[in-house]
Amino acid sequence: MTSTFLLTVNEKQYEIQAEAATPLLYILRNNIGLNGPKFGCGLQQCGACMVLLNGEAQPSCMVPVSVIANKKITTLEGLAENGILHPVQQAFIDEQAAQCGFCMNGMVISGVSLLRTNKTPDDVQIRESLQRCLCRCGTQSRMIKAVKKASKNI
Repeated sequence: MTSTFLLTVNEKQYEIQAEAATPLLYILRNNIGLNGPKFGCGLQQCGACMVLLNGEAQPSCMVPVSVIANKKITTLEGLAENGILHPVQQAFIDEQAAQCGFCMNGMVISGVSLLRTNKTPDDVQIRESLQRCLCRCGTQSRMIKAVKKASKNI
């Protein structure tokens, strides 16, 4: 049965018609047209679908749209302000922390989430924050360096 859901995504309100069990990821990509969160494993294990829910990094591929009412949703597209990239986004560019790019959404979102609660994380804390995101290209050392660099600009 289709219901109406009011969502706040990247500071904008959306009225969405969907089944209650529809995953948030599908709403973001198919209904709203955002491409930052990716479909990876569909099991909340790879991090490609990561979004910020009330400022905390969470996978979106299995979260039903019915349980996210009244939560602030931020995607990769919503991190920039006034055309200026978020410091984590800019640091990932500066450090060339991408290779294939598939994990980038989850890595950046996880880095932003970490720096919202810990402005000066050490390497271990950064690694722990990013470990929910699967990267097969081997650029984790650059990603850690990028998050550390961003911490100096927040």
